[in-house]
Amino acid sequence: MQSLNLPIPICNNYLGPRKADKHSLFRNTRDQTHRFPTLLLAAKHDLDLKEEEDKGVAAVPLPEGLLREAMPRHVAVIMDGNARWARQRGFIALSAGHEAGARSLRELVDLCCGWGVRVLTVFAFSYDNWIRPKVEVDFLMSLFERMLKSELDNFIRQGSRVSTIGDSSRLPESLKKLISDVEEKTKDNSRLHLIVAVSYSGKYDVTQACKSIAQKVKDGTVQLEDIDESLLEQELETNCAEYPCPDLLIRTSGEHRISNFLLWQLAYTELFFAEALWPDFGKAEFVEALTSYQQRQRRYGGRRS
Repeated sequence: MQSLNLPIPICNNYLGPRKADKHSLFRNTRDQTHRFPTLLLAAKHDLDLKEEEDKGVAAVPLPEGLLREAMPRHVAVIMDGNARWARQRGFIALSAGHEAGARSLRELVDLCCGWGVRVLTVFAFSYDNWIRPKVEVDFLMSLFERMLKSELDNFIRQGSRVSTIGDSSRLPESLKKLISDVEEKTKDNSRLHLIVAVSYSGKYDVTQACKSIAQKVKDGTVQLEDIDESLLEQELETNCAEYPCPDLLIRTSGEHRISNFLLWQLAYTELFFAEALWPDFGKAEFVEALTSYQQRQRRYGGRRS
């Protein structure tokens, strides 16, 4: 594994101390529902749905058997299997699999928008993937750039906000500029928050959060006794989202591992491993994952009721 001496991440919204209560700084009020019963989750989701109705956003009917109030707020996806998909179909160039995978992502974004998922985080390119052949890496960077350009109008039209997380230092300059432009143009959208993890490492995400807190302690802006889980969560890259921790993680292609993705954030996430290769993952497979999720009882350390 390469050295992870990376810069401060792209997406980091540490808000600074509040004068009224020095401890309130370290309470991430946006996502503490994981410490409370499921009823609070449903109540918060109902409020989100009402906000969408007030904005005039029409709800798309859900497939039979799915409950809108039980939809995961944050879905994360490890999009795996593009290369195998291309090989199985006799393509010489693996790029055909990546192109097909991009089409699956477009469909998933549309489904999440229509079905009430609030945050979708996709693992597009791991920091560990930089060791792949240069021709493949260059194609993936080019594909990401083309997709952002072609989908920008659609993101704006459907009310999707786009953010990226990961080490941007090795990305092509043209891609970095485009990312900044897309993030700026979509920053006020709120129907769906699409977070694209590019050159991302879960281990580094935690490491940089610890370093940031250590620097604040050194500077005297944070006291040692004030360090807790919520403070660390505020320093993670996913803190740009209203719901930083995924409710459901989906990994395709039959692999049963999380591959250095959102290591802290997945502590209480429900996991679903799909046999389908990513380019074959569509509406039916997403429904299967959501149905499995809605049939589970999330206990967060408690006992089954």
